[in-house]
Amino acid sequence: MARLKRLVVPRVPHLVAQRAVSGGSAFVDAADHEAFVSALRSCSAEHEVAVLAYALLDQQVLLLVVPDRAESLGRLMQSLTRQYVGPFNRRHARTGALWQSRFSSAPVQSTTHLLNCVVYVEQAPQRAGFQGAAFDYPWSSACHHTGLRSEVWLVAMPPDSAYWKLGNTPFERDAAYRRLLEQPLKALEIQRIESTVLKGWALGSEEFLAEIGASAGRRPAPARRGRPPLGHR
Repeated sequence: MARLKRLVVPRVPHLVAQRAVSGGSAFVDAADHEAFVSALRSCSAEHEVAVLAYALLDQQVLLLVVPDRAESLGRLMQSLTRQYVGPFNRRHARTGALWQSRFSSAPVQSTTHLLNCVVYVEQAPQRAGFQGAAFDYPWSSACHHTGLRSEVWLVAMPPDSAYWKLGNTPFERDAAYRRLLEQPLKALEIQRIESTVLKGWALGSEEFLAEIGASAGRRPAPARRGRPPLGHR
Protein backbone atom coordinates (compact mmCIF):
# COMPACT_ATOMS: atom_id res chain seq x y z
CA MET A 1 0.00 0.00 0.00
CA ALA A 2 1.35 3.42 -0.95
CA ARG A 3 2.27 5.68 1.94
CA LEU A 4 -0.02 8.68 2.38
CA LYS A 5 1.56 12.07 1.91
CA ARG A 6 2.42 13.81 5.14
CA LEU A 7 -0.44 15.76 6.67
CA VAL A 8 0.84 19.28 7.35
CA VAL A 9 -1.50 22.24 7.79
CA PRO A 10 -0.13 25.80 7.95
CA ARG A 11 -0.64 27.72 11.20
CA VAL A 12 -2.01 24.67 13.05
CA PRO A 13 -0.12 23.01 15.95
CA HIS A 14 1.60 19.72 15.11
CA LEU A 15 2.92 17.06 17.44
CA VAL A 16 6.19 15.69 16.05
CA ALA A 17 8.15 12.60 17.08
CA GLN A 18 11.67 11.88 15.79
CA ARG A 19 13.19 8.58 16.93
CA ALA A 20 16.81 7.51 17.04
CA VAL A 21 17.84 4.47 15.01
CA SER A 22 17.12 1.18 16.72
CA GLY A 23 19.41 0.63 19.68
CA GLY A 24 20.94 4.09 19.36
CA SER A 25 20.90 7.15 21.56
CA ALA A 26 20.40 10.67 20.25
CA PHE A 27 21.96 12.31 23.32
CA VAL A 28 25.01 11.21 25.30
CA ASP A 29 25.72 14.20 27.54
CA ALA A 30 24.61 17.72 28.42
CA ALA A 31 26.57 19.20 25.53
CA ASP A 32 24.45 17.20 23.09
CA HIS A 33 21.22 18.45 24.63
CA GLU A 34 22.46 22.04 24.56
CA ALA A 35 23.54 21.67 20.93
CA PHE A 36 20.13 20.35 19.92
CA VAL A 37 18.24 23.12 21.70
CA SER A 38 20.50 25.67 20.03
CA ALA A 39 19.86 24.07 16.63
CA LEU A 40 16.11 23.94 17.27
CA ARG A 41 16.07 27.61 18.22
CA SER A 42 17.94 28.74 15.11
CA CYS A 43 16.32 26.35 12.61
CA SER A 44 12.79 27.12 13.79
CA ALA A 45 13.40 30.83 13.34
CA GLU A 46 14.95 30.27 9.90
CA HIS A 47 12.01 28.22 8.61
CA GLU A 48 9.24 30.13 10.41
CA VAL A 49 8.13 27.32 12.66
CA ALA A 50 6.93 28.39 16.11
CA VAL A 51 7.92 26.02 18.93
CA LEU A 52 5.34 25.56 21.70
CA ALA A 53 6.90 22.69 23.67
CA TYR A 54 9.68 20.10 23.48
CA ALA A 55 11.24 17.15 25.29
CA LEU A 56 14.63 15.59 24.48
CA LEU A 57 14.86 11.94 25.47
CA ASP A 58 17.75 9.55 25.00
CA GLN A 59 16.06 7.82 22.05
CA GLN A 60 13.43 10.31 20.94
CA VAL A 61 12.67 13.98 20.42
CA LEU A 62 9.12 15.25 20.90
CA LEU A 63 8.07 18.67 19.62
CA LEU A 64 4.91 20.73 19.49
CA VAL A 65 5.28 23.23 16.68
CA VAL A 66 3.23 25.51 14.43
CA PRO A 67 4.58 25.69 10.84
CA ASP A 68 3.85 28.91 8.97
CA ARG A 69 3.67 27.07 5.61
CA ALA A 70 3.03 23.47 4.59
CA GLU A 71 6.66 22.95 3.58
CA SER A 72 8.07 24.56 6.73
CA LEU A 73 7.84 21.47 8.94
CA GLY A 74 9.84 19.21 6.62
CA ARG A 75 12.46 21.90 6.11
CA LEU A 76 12.80 22.38 9.85
CA MET A 77 13.43 18.68 10.44
CA GLN A 78 15.93 18.49 7.57
CA SER A 79 17.81 21.50 8.90
CA LEU A 80 17.89 20.04 12.41
CA THR A 81 19.41 16.85 11.04
CA ARG A 82 22.07 18.73 9.09
CA GLN A 83 22.96 21.03 11.97
CA TYR A 84 22.95 18.46 14.77
CA VAL A 85 23.91 15.02 13.45
CA GLY A 86 27.29 15.84 11.85
CA PRO A 87 28.76 17.46 14.99
CA PHE A 88 27.21 14.71 17.14
CA ASN A 89 28.90 12.01 15.06
CA ARG A 90 32.27 13.78 15.21
CA ARG A 91 32.07 14.32 18.96
CA HIS A 92 31.29 10.68 19.64
CA ALA A 93 33.42 9.11 16.89
CA ARG A 94 30.49 7.46 15.15
CA THR A 95 29.23 7.26 11.57
CA GLY A 96 25.91 6.72 9.84
CA ALA A 97 22.36 7.86 10.43
CA LEU A 98 21.24 8.99 13.86
CA TRP A 99 17.50 9.25 13.18
CA GLN A 100 15.06 6.81 11.71
CA SER A 101 14.36 7.76 8.12
CA ARG A 102 10.99 9.45 8.60
CA PHE A 103 9.70 11.56 11.47
CA SER A 104 6.09 11.20 12.59
CA SER A 105 3.67 14.09 12.96
CA ALA A 106 0.02 14.94 13.51
CA PRO A 107 -1.96 18.20 13.32
CA VAL A 108 -3.62 18.96 16.66
CA GLN A 109 -6.76 21.01 17.33
CA SER A 110 -5.92 23.85 19.72
CA THR A 111 -9.28 24.06 21.46
CA THR A 112 -9.74 20.38 22.26
CA HIS A 113 -6.44 18.47 22.33
CA LEU A 114 -3.45 20.82 22.46
CA LEU A 115 -3.22 21.11 26.24
CA ASN A 116 -3.18 17.33 26.66
CA CYS A 117 -0.47 17.12 24.00
CA VAL A 118 1.68 19.64 25.89
CA VAL A 119 1.30 17.52 29.02
CA TYR A 120 2.07 14.40 26.96
CA VAL A 121 5.32 15.93 25.70
CA GLU A 122 6.46 17.26 29.06
CA GLN A 123 5.64 14.05 30.95
CA ALA A 124 7.60 11.99 28.41
CA PRO A 125 10.82 11.92 30.50
CA GLN A 126 8.91 10.31 33.37
CA ARG A 127 7.39 7.70 31.05
CA ALA A 128 10.94 6.99 29.86
CA GLY A 129 12.18 6.39 33.42
CA PHE A 130 13.10 9.82 34.83
CA GLN A 131 12.47 9.61 38.58
CA GLY A 132 11.88 13.29 39.40
CA ALA A 133 8.97 15.59 38.69
CA ALA A 134 8.38 16.57 35.07
CA PHE A 135 9.49 20.15 35.80
CA ASP A 136 12.77 18.86 37.30
CA TYR A 137 13.85 17.46 33.94
CA PRO A 138 16.27 19.99 32.42
CA TRP A 139 15.81 19.13 28.73
CA SER A 140 12.14 19.92 28.20
CA SER A 141 9.88 22.96 28.18
CA ALA A 142 8.18 21.93 31.44
CA CYS A 143 10.24 24.41 33.48
CA HIS A 144 9.15 27.20 31.13
CA HIS A 145 5.46 26.37 31.38
CA THR A 146 5.54 26.08 35.17
CA GLY A 147 7.27 29.45 35.57
CA LEU A 148 10.57 28.04 36.83
CA ARG A 149 12.60 29.12 33.79
CA SER A 150 11.99 31.53 30.94
CA GLU A 151 12.84 30.41 27.41
CA VAL A 152 12.04 33.51 25.40
CA TRP A 153 12.34 31.70 22.06
CA LEU A 154 9.31 29.52 22.86
CA VAL A 155 6.04 31.04 21.67
CA ALA A 156 2.82 31.49 23.61
CA MET A 157 0.02 28.97 23.26
CA PRO A 158 -2.58 29.77 20.57
CA PRO A 159 -5.29 32.12 21.88
CA ASP A 160 -8.00 29.44 21.56
CA SER A 161 -6.06 26.88 23.60
CA ALA A 162 -7.52 25.63 26.87
CA TYR A 163 -4.20 26.64 28.44
CA TRP A 164 -5.47 30.21 28.81
CA LYS A 165 -8.42 29.00 30.90
CA LEU A 166 -6.07 27.68 33.59
CA GLY A 167 -5.93 31.10 35.26
CA ASN A 168 -6.33 34.84 34.80
CA THR A 169 -2.68 35.74 35.45
CA PRO A 170 0.65 34.17 34.47
CA PHE A 171 1.18 33.13 38.10
CA GLU A 172 -2.21 31.41 38.26
CA ARG A 173 -1.63 29.63 34.96
CA ASP A 174 1.86 28.48 35.97
CA ALA A 175 0.54 27.06 39.24
CA ALA A 176 -2.48 25.39 37.62
CA TYR A 177 -0.37 23.89 34.85
CA ARG A 178 2.11 22.58 37.41
CA ARG A 179 -0.72 20.78 39.20
CA LEU A 180 -1.92 19.42 35.85
CA LEU A 181 1.57 18.19 35.05
CA GLU A 182 1.73 16.33 38.35
CA GLN A 183 -1.22 14.15 37.29
CA PRO A 184 -0.22 11.46 34.77
CA LEU A 185 -2.25 11.34 31.61
CA LYS A 186 -4.59 8.40 31.39
CA ALA A 187 -3.18 5.39 29.55
CA LEU A 188 -6.00 5.53 26.99
CA GLU A 189 -5.17 9.16 26.15
CA ILE A 190 -1.46 8.35 25.80
CA GLN A 191 -2.30 5.45 23.51
CA ARG A 192 -4.58 7.64 21.38
CA ILE A 193 -1.95 10.38 21.01
CA GLU A 194 0.86 7.96 20.17
CA SER A 195 -1.21 5.97 17.68
CA THR A 196 -2.37 9.15 15.92
CA VAL A 197 1.15 10.55 15.59
CA LEU A 198 2.70 7.25 14.52
CA LYS A 199 0.13 6.80 11.76
CA GLY A 200 0.20 10.43 10.63
CA TRP A 201 -3.45 11.22 11.28
CA ALA A 202 -4.90 14.38 12.86
CA LEU A 203 -6.14 14.81 16.42
CA GLY A 204 -9.35 16.76 16.95
CA SER A 205 -13.11 16.95 16.65
CA GLU A 206 -15.11 15.70 13.67
CA GLU A 207 -15.44 19.28 12.43
CA PHE A 208 -11.69 19.84 12.74
CA LEU A 209 -10.93 16.61 10.88
CA ALA A 210 -13.32 17.55 8.07
CA GLU A 211 -11.71 20.97 7.73
CA ILE A 212 -8.20 19.50 7.77
CA GLY A 213 -9.09 16.86 5.22
CA ALA A 214 -10.58 19.43 2.84
CA SER A 215 -7.53 21.70 3.02
CA ALA A 216 -4.96 18.90 2.80
CA GLY A 217 -6.64 16.85 0.08
CA ARG A 218 -6.31 13.55 1.96
CA ARG A 219 -8.03 11.64 4.72
CA PRO A 220 -7.10 13.03 8.17
CA ALA A 221 -8.24 9.91 10.06
CA PRO A 222 -8.71 6.20 9.39
CA ALA A 223 -11.74 5.23 7.37
CA ARG A 224 -14.58 3.94 9.49
CA ARG A 225 -15.00 0.19 9.50
CA GLY A 226 -18.13 -1.46 8.18
CA ARG A 227 -20.27 -1.00 5.11
CA PRO A 228 -20.59 2.57 3.80
CA PRO A 229 -23.96 4.35 3.90
CA LEU A 230 -26.28 3.66 0.97
CA GLY A 231 -25.60 7.03 -0.58
CA HIS A 232 -21.87 6.27 -0.81
CA ARG A 233 -22.00 2.87 -2.48
